[in-house]
Amino acid sequence: MKKILTVGIAGAGHLGKIHLKCLKELNAYYQVKGVFDIDSETAKKVAEAHNIKSYSSLEEMLDDVDVLDIVTPTLSHFECATAAMRRYKHIFIEKPVTQTVKEARKLLTLQEEAGVQVQVGHVERFNPAFTSVKDKIEMPGFIESHRLAEFNPRGTDVSVVLDLMIHDIDIILSSVKSEVKKINASGVAVISDTPDICNARIEFTNGCTANLTASRISLKNMRKTRIFQRDAYIAVDFLERKAEVVTMSTPKGEPDPLAIVIKPGNGKKSKTIHFDQPEIKPVNAIKEELKTFAEAINQGTDPVVTLEDGMKALEVAHQILNKLEVSPHFLNN
Repeated sequence: MKKILTVGIAGAGHLGKIHLKCLKELNAYYQVKGVFDIDSETAKKVAEAHNIKSYSSLEEMLDDVDVLDIVTPTLSHFECATAAMRRYKHIFIEKPVTQTVKEARKLLTLQEEAGVQVQVGHVERFNPAFTSVKDKIEMPGFIESHRLAEFNPRGTDVSVVLDLMIHDIDIILSSVKSEVKKINASGVAVISDTPDICNARIEFTNGCTANLTASRISLKNMRKTRIFQRDAYIAVDFLERKAEVVTMSTPKGEPDPLAIVIKPGNGKKSKTIHFDQPEIKPVNAIKEELKTFAEAINQGTDPVVTLEDGMKALEVAHQILNKLEVSPHFLNN
């Protein structure tokens, strides 16, 4: 039987308010009890606007809820999650999961001891453009990803790798399903004290290579990923929510005279090209990730993005950052 879960929100900032709105709309899954923020005045204003309780401490809120939604700055993720797990509460935690890989590993141990569910907020997994094609991704050989954003002071407390690129790191790790073999990276700090633009090349043990570029000093926004695999090309536009799948197949008998045919030569058979633009349904990705988390808790199944997934994405992000730290180009900037 489905249980309506009581939930409290840690963090009353921009994203916290979005989560609050989504959770209230998901009233068949959640009952929002209240909000806590170290800025008590902000928490009170948000609570009054939504007719919920403003808690004076995280511990007080944890006593009243089944689930903690952590939407605080990354620096406090570990502390909030640890407090919740020690009270056997389920946790939804925004990305990046923690500030350090060591903290993420400690949370994995605590999760096992507490026996609770944890989902990490890698929201692009729920982007309808990606979900429309993810089942067509089989064995990628090469992936190219661009995530470019106009400058926004919010988020510059961390590098562009942890701010933006980590989205694509998670998408790529979930698509390739292979161990990382080698990483190269370069980046430049232009406006802030950490890299604002970065390019990384990830090589996997199964032979796949991914090339990622992330920038937060671009003139226009772009969030595109292109995936190449045997006889297929898959393009995902996360921003515009569009997708395209181009496949090739060997026709049986004579090909359709109107079909686009490639003749490779060297005695190889001709192949017919097929174009498909999947129907993209309008979906609120944040609401979808929160809904599936409630379903995972009630059904006792793994969340779509597990704590281990979040840790693996963080591990790769830090490997990229380590490469940047030894880059003379970055050090000179």
